[in-house]
Amino acid sequence: MEAFLISTGLVSLAEIGDKTMLLAIMLAAAWRRPLPILLGILAATLANHAFAALAGAVLARFMDGEWIRWGVGLAFLGFAAWALIPDRFDETPDKTEKTFAGVFWTTAAAFFLIEMGDKTQVATAMLAARFQDLVLVVAGSTLGMMLVNGPAVLLGETAARRLPLKWIRLAAAAGFAATGVWVLVAG
Repeated sequence: MEAFLISTGLVSLAEIGDKTMLLAIMLAAAWRRPLPILLGILAATLANHAFAALAGAVLARFMDGEWIRWGVGLAFLGFAAWALIPDRFDETPDKTEKTFAGVFWTTAAAFFLIEMGDKTQVATAMLAARFQDLVLVVAGSTLGMMLVNGPAVLLGETAARRLPLKWIRLAAAAGFAATGVWVLVAG
């Protein structure tokens, strides 16, 4: 259960203000079709984070415990610094047909691609390496993404204007730093 809770919490904090959250807001404002957007985000996140967790678990098998501990701990300290850097998303969506399927597939493809190499994907890989529980890590990281992106879609542009993203980024950085120090010290 620890893998699930930590994955949910860290990914939730890291996702606030992230480029995928901005994409969710932009798509919701442009298309006003929350259900296919939410389902597209869910499908993309499950696929992307399952891939990341599998990669993290495979990496963990080739490294011994001490290397994993240092790698994961230092990675989370790096995520803490990375979380302080605001993401920007300046592109506008194309004129894709606004059918349920069109909105779903456009959202799923955009989220899958934009999440590649993102801090939440890398965090999912590191969490899988640390906990060696793919199902709980993917479930937690996916829930964390949906806890942030769901309201972003439902609230649209209003959420972006009202959230104190600077303070939330600081909280995310603190969470990543605390996890990194905990991994390094608790060994």
